[in-house]
Amino acid sequence: MTQDTLRAATTRPLRRDAERNRQRILAAAEDVFRERGLEATLDDIAHHAGVGVGTVYRRFPNKEHLIEAMFAAHLDEIGEIARKAVEHPDAWTGLVTFFQAAAEQMAANRGLHDILFSASFGKEQVAQARDRLIQPCTELIERAQRAGQLRADFRPTDLPILLKMVSAAADYAHRVEPELWRRYLVLLLDGCRANAGAPSPLPVPALDEETMQKVMDTQEHPRHRV
Repeated sequence: MTQDTLRAATTRPLRRDAERNRQRILAAAEDVFRERGLEATLDDIAHHAGVGVGTVYRRFPNKEHLIEAMFAAHLDEIGEIARKAVEHPDAWTGLVTFFQAAAEQMAANRGLHDILFSASFGKEQVAQARDRLIQPCTELIERAQRAGQLRADFRPTDLPILLKMVSAAADYAHRVEPELWRRYLVLLLDGCRANAGAPSPLPVPALDEETMQKVMDTQEHPRHRV
C-alpha cells in the first residue's frame, strides 16, 4: 500500500465521522432549542448530542453559526406559508390560515419564537429571512383590508405582536393544556374583523379552576428552563 493510499484510507472515515457528528449536533440543537429556546448553550447541545463540546465548536465556532444554520430555513418556511396564504381566494381565510400555521409552529418550537421576536439571535442569514417575511405578511393584511374583512386600523406590526401573545399562551399552559393557545387565537382574530358578526366557535374550552391551578403550579419550572 502506497503512502497516498494509506493517507486516503485513514482520512475518509474521519470525514464520514465528522459529517455524522455534524448531523447529530444539528438534530440535538433542534431538540434543545425547540424545548428551551435560544438561551440554551452549546454545552447543553453537546450533552444532548452525546459528544464533547469541542466537537461542537469544531463544526460551529459559536452559537450564532448554529442558529444561522437552523433558523433561517425555519423563517423561510413561515414566509412560504404566507405566500401561499396570499393566493387563497378568500382574503380573510388566507389571513387566518397563516395565523394558525405560524402560531402552531411557534407553539411547538420555543427557539422559533425567540428568533422571530428578538434581534438578539442570529446574524445576516436570519435577518434576511426575517426581512423576506415582511412583504407577504403585509400583502395578507392589505388584501383583507381591501376586501373589507380586516379592520382598517390594523397595521403590519400588529401581526407579530398578536402572534407573540398566542405564543405566550402556548408556553404558559404547555405542560397541562398544550392546545389552549388555539382558543386565544380565535378570540384575537375575532377582535380583528372589520365587522364582528356572530362570534366564531372556540375550538378549546376555557380552563376550569382545578386545571388553572395545575397550570400555575407548573410555572416554578417553565418549559424553557427544563
